[in-house]
Amino acid sequence: MKFKLPAFLENIESPVEGEVALRKYAANPLAYSGDGSPDLFSAGANDAHSGNAAEDSAIVVGIDEVGRGPLAGPVVACAAVLKSPDALLTLNDSKKLSRPKREAMFEQVKDACACYAIASASVEEIDEMNILEADFLAMRRALQALGFPGLNETAPEIHIEVKGSFADLTTNGLTAYQSLTTLIAVDGNLKIRGVPAEKQMPIVKGDGRIASISAASILAKVFRDRYMDKLEELYPGYGFDKHAGYGTKAHLDAIRRQGFTPAHRKSFHPKSL
Repeated sequence: MKFKLPAFLENIESPVEGEVALRKYAANPLAYSGDGSPDLFSAGANDAHSGNAAEDSAIVVGIDEVGRGPLAGPVVACAAVLKSPDALLTLNDSKKLSRPKREAMFEQVKDACACYAIASASVEEIDEMNILEADFLAMRRALQALGFPGLNETAPEIHIEVKGSFADLTTNGLTAYQSLTTLIAVDGNLKIRGVPAEKQMPIVKGDGRIASISAASILAKVFRDRYMDKLEELYPGYGFDKHAGYGTKAHLDAIRRQGFTPAHRKSFHPKSL
């Protein structure tokens, strides 16, 4: 099932503004009507839920992926929780940033996160289960690495990069975390299969609307780009460090000259090859 953008996010002008709005929603969803717009009567009747105290009672986890379309390499997903909505004002969709800009921001984004995890699904897993299911698998692995309950995924081929956990977000550890509301903000229009649907909110173009999704987008993109650089060292001449595995003319020409590598997805072979 595909989901539309929630009404209360339609006029968001910046990822920070979107993050603030989403945290307020997560803390008090009853203050919103069925279409996702603010219910002014309910909000006014629950002023205690409209400030920082309420926002502190909820965790918003931004999650995004990179690598669904390439002919080679893994799909990578990141789950990220920001220290605050304005922890890094320059956050935006990674696709709107040049690689040098993303690289320059990488450590800043990690520092702005209270916790994050970057996980992946391999080429073999993509070919075995299809790219969408592999995408969901990478997302579940990232959530599991942060301590999201009820998940039991195998370890990925590429080591998961992780900082902290959900339990670290509270002074009383896991017990306190379990009493909080966790909202997973997923970039796109689909919910993650295998994760409780009521814990998720798909957000169309979320990487440009929600700061925590923007952070996840940048972390996942830089992580995957660096992995593709290593593949170029392993399989020189394909240009993985330039096109990151996407089906550019230069990449297709390299495949025609040199053939496929183990890093190429068997299920993604263009008909022209």
